[in-house]
Amino acid sequence: MKKNLSEGLSRRELLIGAGAAATLVASGTVTSAEHMHGDHAGHRHEDHAPKHGGLLDDVNICLDKGQRCISHCFVAFREGDLTLANCASKAQEMLAICEGFSYLVTANSTYLKDYARVCSQVCADCEEECRKHEDKHMECKACAEACAKVVKSINAVMA
Repeated sequence: MKKNLSEGLSRRELLIGAGAAATLVASGTVTSAEHMHGDHAGHRHEDHAPKHGGLLDDVNICLDKGQRCISHCFVAFREGDLTLANCASKAQEMLAICEGFSYLVTANSTYLKDYARVCSQVCADCEEECRKHEDKHMECKACAEACAKVVKSINAVMA
């Protein structure tokens, strides 16, 4: 029984069509995946993962804590408290450096060791400044601790 397009599809016809489309897509995906791996003889997925996953985790945690620290500083600034200005400045520098370092760790960059020295120093400076406020501000304390952990991880990995 032939229908006009304007009459629409029955539910049964729609389900049959969807099942056929899914089968085609799945078979094409498998074929594509097999083809890609066939072109990459000796291709090892484990080589794509960051070699220093623990360091990467520590850097990314530090980025999170630094963002929270700066946000807290901005709240203080809006309230008229400028005592956290140096803390915000050091945290901002740390964020800029750690963001780049995170990418380099993820990419297993050949520049990792050179960049690690800068990252370690910037994190140590940020930690020092944040420690001045850790008794009053939990965000500063968390940032300081995260920075200290990055320095420790860098020293362990790059030793």
